[in-house]
Amino acid sequence: MSTTNRDVHNNGSHDWNEAGEAWGHRAGDWSCLYEHYSLDVLLAMYSRLLPGPDTALLDIACGSGLAMRLAASTGATVAGIDASAELIAVARDRIPAGDLRVGSMFELPWPDASFDAAVSVNGIWGGCEGALEEAHRVLRSGGRIGISFWGQGPPLDIREFFKVFASHAPNDHRTSMRQLNNIAVPGIAESMLERCGFEVEESDARVSMIEWPDAEIAWRALSSIGPAVPALRTGDVETIKRDVLAALESCRDERNIYRTRSDHRFVVARRP
Repeated sequence: MSTTNRDVHNNGSHDWNEAGEAWGHRAGDWSCLYEHYSLDVLLAMYSRLLPGPDTALLDIACGSGLAMRLAASTGATVAGIDASAELIAVARDRIPAGDLRVGSMFELPWPDASFDAAVSVNGIWGGCEGALEEAHRVLRSGGRIGISFWGQGPPLDIREFFKVFASHAPNDHRTSMRQLNNIAVPGIAESMLERCGFEVEESDARVSMIEWPDAEIAWRALSSIGPAVPALRTGDVETIKRDVLAALESCRDERNIYRTRSDHRFVVARRP
């Protein structure tokens, strides 16, 4: 669940290896301090995808494996792919029985009709129809897919610190992020799925909540995300840290806990 990992087979603007390096640059912090932002939407999607002992489930852009671990706890057989070798290494430790691969979501290394269900938590974004076409190929007839992405809010606390990272990043990164994030526009995700042969069954949302006990933990969590990397590589890290924590100040409560709440959308669709 780590991605903005488009590659040259999509539109030529991003290499999936580069995205994997960005998302894996602080794999331990990401997996322990940030990945659980997705729990609410995962529970919602799994109530529709119904993983269980008779289910083979694929996680596309699986990150460090939280979604697969939850599916495996139901008895499902799980597989996953991510651009980051570092995140896949964490996932392998978490789910030793999983079939986990480093690679591109635009070239899934599994045969046709291999899976009963697929999930992608904030992994498939605007312009990523190629990944949906691959998901369609590896799903069996009647199989379902659930994808999630940030909505337009409210609430959308994450917008403020994403804006800080963007303001310190090169211009080409900001342009890329705008295209990826157009999936937040109502109807875009549904149209993408339908163009790739899926029948949309449901669109809904949950509020993602994530908490950190102090400023240092909050900074470690936020600086572990892939979109932070262009800013961290080209800007002054202490200035970026100061600006990020200032943007997060409205989310700090009287106990000094930082708590964000954000609009987390999902769509569930079926392969006919």
